[in-house]
Amino acid sequence: MLSLCSVLLLCGCASQAQKNQPQFDTVQVVDNLVIDERSVPIFPRKAALTTDTARRFAIDLPKRCTVDWNNQRVLSFLPEQPVELIQLDKGDPLPAFAVSNFSFEKMYLKDVLTKLLDGTNIAVVEDENLPDKITGTIQSGDLSDAVELMAKMARAYFTYDNDMRELHVKRRASFMMKMPGDDDVIMALVDGMRGAGIGNTLVNWQDHTLSFDGNYQTEKEARQIITDLGSQKYIVSWDVDVYRVYPRTDNPIIWMNLLPSLGSNNVKMSIPGVVGRALVVSPEINTGTLQQFLSQQGNVVLISQGSFSMPNGWQSRFDIGQCSREERLETDLIIGADAKYGMYGGMPKLDAKIVLRTHNGEIASYQIPSNLGDNTVIIGIPTHTFVSTPETLISPFAELVVFMSPRLISVIKAGETPRAPLSGQALLDYLNQ
Repeated sequence: MLSLCSVLLLCGCASQAQKNQPQFDTVQVVDNLVIDERSVPIFPRKAALTTDTARRFAIDLPKRCTVDWNNQRVLSFLPEQPVELIQLDKGDPLPAFAVSNFSFEKMYLKDVLTKLLDGTNIAVVEDENLPDKITGTIQSGDLSDAVELMAKMARAYFTYDNDMRELHVKRRASFMMKMPGDDDVIMALVDGMRGAGIGNTLVNWQDHTLSFDGNYQTEKEARQIITDLGSQKYIVSWDVDVYRVYPRTDNPIIWMNLLPSLGSNNVKMSIPGVVGRALVVSPEINTGTLQQFLSQQGNVVLISQGSFSMPNGWQSRFDIGQCSREERLETDLIIGADAKYGMYGGMPKLDAKIVLRTHNGEIASYQIPSNLGDNTVIIGIPTHTFVSTPETLISPFAELVVFMSPRLISVIKAGETPRAPLSGQALLDYLNQ
């Protein structure tokens, strides 16, 4: 009897314990995703990579990815302001030693400095291999100037640690560019640096500084950009709209209809490329009139909009994906440009080369001489150019259309009064001066 009560008691406890335990329903799992409405999905582990939205974050996007087409200034004026480039990591000041009648011939920088510092307690440390040999003579000067000169001859940099009494030499250094507070100048310097292949730049928009690491060639190009900005007195900027056009029928866009629709006199040049065609058009063909023409033949979607700048004679680029409204096939596209404003055959011209490319290589390029105020429309780039799958739902007649409008910023001498933006006959008179 006691055994039976014990068994009943144990069964009762087990039953009560079972009731107190959480109850789970059987769920169906397909491809590791829980599809029961009261469950949470099960995702595969993701690699430790920066998320797309964090990767695309940039402080300058609100400035770069917006164009006010209603208030575009073809020519504007900006007072000249100094731009300074300094090396950041020089360390402590070198001792105030005097140097005189010091010669060296076909020697490595470390060996020259070791010879120069013989008899002192300063050790020379080569942080990176410096393959260049140098030859020269220093008649007189102080130690700091002598080391600076020899480092430049070897295309190298130095840092002095006074506590360790060590002079370190290396191939790369850190730099800071102090820029004016004007957004157009900052954009021109930043885009000019990117166009020169200097991509490791960090911009502080609050104190108007740009920091980067580089070697002797990097520093040389950065200083040349600053020099050209100060000597040539022009900044070239491009405002850009990028569209995808879906024809309403199984036919391509009939671009010849542009002539009777918007006026044949408004299309000045037609420049073919390996793919597509660039049209140089008058100001009467703008984003508004172009979209009206395209909407008559198809559905027009604005993929990206923005602007980029460069010092006169330099190159820059506009990344479609950086200013795209969402992830699209074309967001891998880059518009590269180099432009120079000057007199050609006695006429003021903006001579530009426009290049379209993706990570797979160049799609097409166009050499475009135009007058200031003219716009450029690139047509005939099939959307299928950007399709990577064997099949797609996108019509084979869908195409990419790029509208580009150049602006010129004239940098005037300090003390001169900036003029109001010019247009019409006043603009032509100024350009012909």
